[in-house]
Amino acid sequence: MDEQDYTLFEDYLLKALSETEKEAFETRLSTDPAFKQRFNTYKELSAFLEHTFENEAASTDFKNNLKAISSKHFKKQQATKKGIQFKPWQYAMAASIALLIGITLFNKLSHPVYADYANYDSISLTVRGNEDGLLKTAENAFNKKDFAKAEVAFKELLLTDEKNSELQFYRGVTNIELNNFAMADWLLKGLKDGHSVYKTKATYYLALSKLKQKQYDAAVEILKTIPDEAEEHKLAQKLIKKLD
Repeated sequence: MDEQDYTLFEDYLLKALSETEKEAFETRLSTDPAFKQRFNTYKELSAFLEHTFENEAASTDFKNNLKAISSKHFKKQQATKKGIQFKPWQYAMAASIALLIGITLFNKLSHPVYADYANYDSISLTVRGNEDGLLKTAENAFNKKDFAKAEVAFKELLLTDEKNSELQFYRGVTNIELNNFAMADWLLKGLKDGHSVYKTKATYYLALSKLKQKQYDAAVEILKTIPDEAEEHKLAQKLIKKLD
């Protein structure tokens, strides 16, 4: 991928092209298969970068630096191999490799993020008497990631069943997702210090709450309290290595 294509792809994705330039770009996409392939490769990698990096400024700086490095590399290659004509797909492949190497290096230097470790399954709440409808509301909302609605339902359920550790745990996770960290940490710490079946799971998610708040040292200290025999121990150790 040459420098001109790189800039053109970025401008198109950022909607920075004029109407005339946009029409010309889209016409070329529909008539030039090689150009379309290079664009799709770039678009997929760009989307991956945006998903991977939470900090927009860091992502932009990283891609700009990589762009400069890649450009110098390709120019150097062309200067040293004047007699060789590179095919379009080779430029796309070279750019892909450069980007992926850069992503790997960047990830090694960056902190892990909450979304990479919060891998909870869909829930199925126990049906109990007259609360069936409200339990179903909480369950459906949580599974559909409608956390605002789930929070309302969990809060109401706990008014009449305040010691229910299952509801407390999922309300804690719900509040992490809503960035209501004071409520999340209060609920999860209570479970962590208790003796329910959700003790170690709550401990792990309390650490993830600290991770999401970028309180990395606090997250590590909490993760270290998860016992060896716990299901979450292996996950905790992996995250500790990433954070240390």
